[in-house]
Amino acid sequence: MRVIAGRFRGRSLTAPHGHTTRPITDRAKESLFNVLGGRFGEPGSLPDLDVLDLFAGSGALGIEALSRGARSGLFVEKDRAALSALRQNVAALKLSQEARIIAENAWTLPIRPPTAQGFGLVFVDPPYREVTQTERVDALLMTLSRNVAEDGLIVLRHGIETSYSPCGLQTLQCVDERRFGSMRILLLARPNRPQNPPAAVE
Repeated sequence: MRVIAGRFRGRSLTAPHGHTTRPITDRAKESLFNVLGGRFGEPGSLPDLDVLDLFAGSGALGIEALSRGARSGLFVEKDRAALSALRQNVAALKLSQEARIIAENAWTLPIRPPTAQGFGLVFVDPPYREVTQTERVDALLMTLSRNVAEDGLIVLRHGIETSYSPCGLQTLQCVDERRFGSMRILLLARPNRPQNPPAAVE
């Protein structure tokens, strides 16, 4: 597992021991960030925005965002093995000024953006089995919709065996959907977000 692009390109990341997390593959991560760069109008990079990485695991997604130009990252994780890997990765890349780690339950943690504008990018990557609790997911996304920037994006990752849909949420709409192997990714945005065409992904 490594950082794909940006100032930390090629740097290796520590993965948690055990089977409590599902590290994203390098290929899937590269494809996802190609899509995100296209959505934000900055292919290959990201604008100067604040990132929230919920159920962060090793921090691979949030760290990739910081490497590509994001301003700050808030990482939320409660699993001990994942926290150990996350802290090692932040320390190895000397990100202590840009990255903040909170060892709490991402389902119930009160969300507080660092600025009034809200988070520009939010990663939501809960254990796949917990995405079947649709009311719980809906409640979390409703909270996040009040804390995401007007032009921000929420990235929800879950297994393809789960048929979750945010169609019942009035404060968010699905602007893109991708499948990478055994996982499905939804890009969610506030309804008034300008719609850029998705970037081509091989």
